[in-house]
Amino acid sequence: MQKDIIINVSHSEKRAAFVEDGRLMELFIERTFNERVAGNIYKGRVENVLPGMQAAFVNIGLERNAFLYVEDALVGYSDEDIPDEIDQPKKRKPKIDDVLKVGQEIVVQITKEPIGTKGARVVTGLTLPGRFLVLMPSVNYVGVSRRIEDPAERERLRKIAEKVKPKNMGVIVRTAAEGQVEKSLKRDMKYLVKLWDKIQKKAGAVRAPALLHKDYDLISQIVRDYLSDDINRLVVDSRSEYERIREMLGNLSPKLRKKVSYYQSNIQIFDYYQIETQIEKALKRKVWLDCGGYLVIDETEAMVIIDVNTGKYIGNTNNLSDTVLKTNLEAAKEIARQLRLRNMAGIIIVDFIDMESDEDRAKVINLLQEEIKRDRVKTNIVGFTQLGLVEITRKKVKRDLDETLQKPCPYCDGVGRVLSEETVAINTERRLLSMLANNDRIEAVLVNAHPAVAALLIGSGGSNLKRLEEVSGRTIFIKGNQGLHLTDAQIVAGTVEEIKQKAVPVREGQRIQVLVEEPHVTNPKDGIARVEGYVIDVLNGGDLVGKMVELEINRAFRTYAKGKVVQVLGGPDSNGDVDTRLVAMIE
Repeated sequence: MQKDIIINVSHSEKRAAFVEDGRLMELFIERTFNERVAGNIYKGRVENVLPGMQAAFVNIGLERNAFLYVEDALVGYSDEDIPDEIDQPKKRKPKIDDVLKVGQEIVVQITKEPIGTKGARVVTGLTLPGRFLVLMPSVNYVGVSRRIEDPAERERLRKIAEKVKPKNMGVIVRTAAEGQVEKSLKRDMKYLVKLWDKIQKKAGAVRAPALLHKDYDLISQIVRDYLSDDINRLVVDSRSEYERIREMLGNLSPKLRKKVSYYQSNIQIFDYYQIETQIEKALKRKVWLDCGGYLVIDETEAMVIIDVNTGKYIGNTNNLSDTVLKTNLEAAKEIARQLRLRNMAGIIIVDFIDMESDEDRAKVINLLQEEIKRDRVKTNIVGFTQLGLVEITRKKVKRDLDETLQKPCPYCDGVGRVLSEETVAINTERRLLSMLANNDRIEAVLVNAHPAVAALLIGSGGSNLKRLEEVSGRTIFIKGNQGLHLTDAQIVAGTVEEIKQKAVPVREGQRIQVLVEEPHVTNPKDGIARVEGYVIDVLNGGDLVGKMVELEINRAFRTYAKGKVVQVLGGPDSNGDVDTRLVAMIE
């Protein structure tokens, strides 16, 4: 089986795709708009203690306070490699108010990202993962990953770990350590001990809330945790990240450097490897199987429901049970893939096509269990219920794919979902750069987009627009249009003069009549008006919101203009509507 890691790097987003024989199996996304915090270590202050919930809220400096359960305040193991054989002593479970007090300062680590309205989940039992080992400063034992199955190898690694671990600290030997020599594990431990000393010193020098240690970014985590001998290649489309990965592997595992290659082409890397189309399919409700059957996946707040259907598949024999079994077996493989790809979690109910034979049901369950072994996230198949449904539970460690790429649709009150403005902005930027890279005759372009998308494309103070022009070597105009759907973005190409006339509908010295729509966000003394989506800063017009005014344009820029009020013409008419005779006419 060909296993590849394909990494796409852009200004706003980093994406890592795990591909097996050309099929997308897992997707990891990190965005500058929404920085990852899982794995970070903070010095926090206890804000609330809730005896009824046996939990506490801890201020760690993020937008929302973190949530700390009493069990996590005591132990808080979170690494996926912690083995089953570690036993905890049985004793009376302390209450949360025995452990924590309001105002108390504690060091915690985020184990689960903030999701929706929920704050991050934290623990006090810290884990510092390296390439081969995980250091746990608050406990004193040695464990070996349960994925290392050979008894002799487990014992060898356990002895090395006992030898290299610091006194009164715990260590877990990770799966990647299988076959490694003592020197490699000792070097990994030396790095982790230095890191822990650094965290301790900082914790003693700062006041809560404060960040003590920031975990690796996405690409560094991929290289540290997932690039191994069974990966055929890692391909990245950024020269700087390519060099950084090779430098990182020089310290971690030099022999893996030959697996890393730099992708350079006008064709986007995810398009070349046909990953983009697979991502689009992963957001759809219906998933087609190769045999002609299909799955219907419905994700709700409480659980995920997957329905299996024969669809177009009618079988090759006259035996209905053979047709049903073949469809269910193919569905079982695809369900295991979809769990990983969409990162579905919680309770998952699968309605396979009814099978009368216990033997056939056993075949489906066995295949499902075999496929799920490849899943890094803890997953448990409960089996068939009395109603003939298969119940699965899967641990939630990060946001679902649709939560990452989409947001509740504002046009249908959350019943459906659309791409978020961040996703639309990134996709538009990708489409724009691809178009310009493949057509040297284009002098300038105008991007018409929803104002929320246009704001992201322009960037703070025009920083992103400037970067896009530097990268493409072309003149780019971006205009927000409230009339456009959030997911629509139009790109128009032409000469600089043609595009300028379309993008800037006003000129300096011109007088126009406009409606002052809202106060300026950063300067409330001014108002905001729009002409064909083009923003006009109404100087000293903050008190004129809702009124028609005559403006004289002082300055006109590519993304906005400034104008002073010559005359106040009036407000909404008696019906609450603006007089249509005064609507934004340009002289």
